[in-house]
Amino acid sequence: SRLQAAPVPPSRERDSAKLSIRSRGPLAAMSFAKQLVVDCRGHLLGRLSSIIAKELLNGQQVVLVRAEDVNMSGSLYRAKLKYANFKRKKTNSNPRHGPFHQRAPSKILWRTIRGMVPHKTARGAAALDRLKCFEGIPHPFDRKKRMVIPAALKVLRLRPERKFCKLGDLSNLFGWKHQELISRLEGQRKVKSEAFHKKKVATQRSQKAAGTKVKVSAEDQKVLEAAGFA
Repeated sequence: SRLQAAPVPPSRERDSAKLSIRSRGPLAAMSFAKQLVVDCRGHLLGRLSSIIAKELLNGQQVVLVRAEDVNMSGSLYRAKLKYANFKRKKTNSNPRHGPFHQRAPSKILWRTIRGMVPHKTARGAAALDRLKCFEGIPHPFDRKKRMVIPAALKVLRLRPERKFCKLGDLSNLFGWKHQELISRLEGQRKVKSEAFHKKKVATQRSQKAAGTKVKVSAEDQKVLEAAGFA
């Protein structure tokens, strides 16, 4: 009788209900996978980074591709002023001590996520080790299923009349030298991807047509019905 559960106060019930509602965020439906490949094209930088940071801290391995196509709210001129202000920040006694001003889009995205992770602790350092960022879609990620995060998409989160810019354009203004190379490689990849998709669709259609033409004998039909496949 001494081990009976004590009644939960009404205030605590309300708090737990609020907590459960808050936990049903953009990631509530995201299942745990061995490795998550996210296509960054059309995502907003801050929203994408915050969601990915939480996933990393939860133990998920994440690969971000097409970092150069990440969107930022505000005009390119505004982003340029903000980055120029960031570039001025340095250690007076020895600038080689940092902070380091990354130019590549993948590195800028990585550093944005790092700011949302307690990277100076063992837990935060382990979380950052689970993250990979790339410009373009290199092999083998070009052959893997890529995901998007609706809660971070520009078309769903930014009003249509608002200005925005691409991270790749900002990087190009501040010394990133591989924008043309990445665009050329992406063009080649898209040609191969389209050919593969057409071949896959044709194969599926032929298989479906062959399935409709197959005739099953009465004896085989009975066997299939008994097994539950008819």
